[in-house]
Amino acid sequence: MTIPSYAELLARTDAPRGSSWGVFGAEDEFGMLNFLTPERVVAATKCVRRGAVFNLDCALDAFDPPVIAHRKTVRHTIFGNGIHHRDDYLDGFYLQSTTQVDGLRHFRHPLHGFYNGMPDAAIAEGSPRLGINRFAERGIVGRGVVIDIERYLAQRGDRLDYRSAQPIPTALIDAAATAQGVAFRPGDILLLRTGWMRMYFAEMSPEERRDFPRNMRTPGLRQGHDTLAWLWDHQFALCAADNVALECMPPVAETPFAAELAGAPGMYPGHVGMMHPYLIALLGLAIGELWSLDALAEDCARDGVWECLVTVKPLNLTGGVGSPANALAVK
Repeated sequence: MTIPSYAELLARTDAPRGSSWGVFGAEDEFGMLNFLTPERVVAATKCVRRGAVFNLDCALDAFDPPVIAHRKTVRHTIFGNGIHHRDDYLDGFYLQSTTQVDGLRHFRHPLHGFYNGMPDAAIAEGSPRLGINRFAERGIVGRGVVIDIERYLAQRGDRLDYRSAQPIPTALIDAAATAQGVAFRPGDILLLRTGWMRMYFAEMSPEERRDFPRNMRTPGLRQGHDTLAWLWDHQFALCAADNVALECMPPVAETPFAAELAGAPGMYPGHVGMMHPYLIALLGLAIGELWSLDALAEDCARDGVWECLVTVKPLNLTGGVGSPANALAVK
């Protein structure tokens, strides 16, 4: 298959400008996960050399209070039908309240709709179309590449401002990759460590964590078509970070997406200027947020190997919007 460049996607007249709709077929529900071909999965297994396994998930109840105001922290109850039996259940289980994968239902483009033109009526409970169940059925296995922005900047006597919406340009990621000796390959799973997670748990006071959902400020990818081009042209299958949204929040003042969607009906104020509708609905990119990357990155720094086998198994929930990642890295 010949994959068009992002510049070619922007020039499309047969589909929304800047979209990958139809590139992987008219009925496709996997988006950029299609870059994870069987051959690339086999190649990724060669990253396993030592048998060291790393959990990339925070606990389901790690974020209490939750980092997104409308979500809740899960509550776990254990009960028994007798003194020798135990069972349990969860209350308030928001599927994107901790380490997560955003499925392709998570955002629609305000002007064009859901990925690959999926009808709005199909995005409903009980309907499998474009649900997180598609990712679960397929499975996500590939070569993970860790890019440690915090460590790269520290080696240069610098650091991100974790209490601001400091944008991360793709040039900074490329510089860190070069310093680490990393070469990207099509189908890679990008693991972007900003250091925000460490700061959240180690440096934020309880009062700051309570206030965070009302005044969300976090570094992340800089909004822009150049960022979209970089992600698409590298043919990443999934991009995950240790921050809240992958992209910086709130968006940069010069984001082009606010003007492009100006006047679109039903825009939630907090979403204005975000890349999410472009990443998810137009390109079909699976996004990982709040991934626990510290231990993996520490090991990579020790042995100088920044690649690993990554497995992700979302919940097989029919019609789910997102899911805990259930992610592992193996080196």
